[in-house]
Amino acid sequence: MRSCAGTGVLKVEGNPPAKPFPTGGTSPVTTTDTAPPGVEDRETDERKGWQFNSPLVLIMLLLVGIVLQGPIRGALSAPVMQSWMTVFVAVMVQALPFLVLGVLLSAVIAVFVPPSFFARALPGRPALAVPVAGMAGAVLPGCECASVPVAGALVRRGVTPAAALAFLLSAPAINPIVLTATAVAFPGKPQMVAARFVASLLVACMMGWLWQRLGRADWLRPPSRPASDGLGKGAAFWGSVRHDVMHAGGFLVVGAMAAATLKAVVPEEWLSLAADNPVVSVLALAVLAVLLSICSEADAFVAASLTQFSLTARLTFLVVGPMIDLKLFAMQTATFGREFALRFAPATFALAVLVSALVGAVLL
Repeated sequence: MRSCAGTGVLKVEGNPPAKPFPTGGTSPVTTTDTAPPGVEDRETDERKGWQFNSPLVLIMLLLVGIVLQGPIRGALSAPVMQSWMTVFVAVMVQALPFLVLGVLLSAVIAVFVPPSFFARALPGRPALAVPVAGMAGAVLPGCECASVPVAGALVRRGVTPAAALAFLLSAPAINPIVLTATAVAFPGKPQMVAARFVASLLVACMMGWLWQRLGRADWLRPPSRPASDGLGKGAAFWGSVRHDVMHAGGFLVVGAMAAATLKAVVPEEWLSLAADNPVVSVLALAVLAVLLSICSEADAFVAASLTQFSLTARLTFLVVGPMIDLKLFAMQTATFGREFALRFAPATFALAVLVSALVGAVLL
């Protein structure tokens, strides 16, 4: 160690000069290059690029609509588009109130009904729980759009899937509103009401038993629910409502768009040709029920207007429609998963057609 003359600074030979400490510090401080607050957020936003929820995108779409309003107006005034919009709006107007009803019931079940209630209300054996759940569908004044979220809530609350699926299929077809509408649409034909009740309940119970026998747990995805731990019952209820409306409502729109598209392009002459053959007429109305996706509260009036078809064929229309159609397939996929829907929908369709034909031959 030596002293530098005239400076009063001691130097240590063999070691590099130490860097001065920061002002007021008592020990060395390791510093890193950090950006000021807010810079990282701006850099992250720049890396993300434009977002679809950006107001700029909305403004651009509005400007495009204003510039092209002439061609757009012309396209919308075409007969095909008028028919498309009529069917789309009709499906949405019919379905939305009952979808909201189902969402509210689902939220009530999820938040306010304790799981022990279902253990007491349903028999312990799944084989007996299926018909009990099927008969419970007779007291719910809703349509198929309401039954999907309610069935999802039942599965979340621990109800055996076989019983929940029986309820899902029976509720839209045998509730008092639907049966009353059927009686009004077919005056003087009480056998039509009885046939619809019997056939729909049989299909619902048989599908429940079939799932209990052959269904696998990995085919059915448990419906998701946003976490509500730490929330009050009111906040959890409205959180559940918002989740189901956004989740099921989007798939309802997709199904309604598909139904409207098929309705606008299928020639009406095909119906008259199909009505002449008993077997073809049953299959034709079964397929038509899937494509039209009409709410179960209104389908009886559509079936009554198809006078060129037999009562058995029209019964098939009334049994198949509330159990499987385009919007229902989309909603079941969203609620229970694609693996479930791809197996459940075809089996339901085939069984509904077979049972309807047999019940129609006996009662009609």
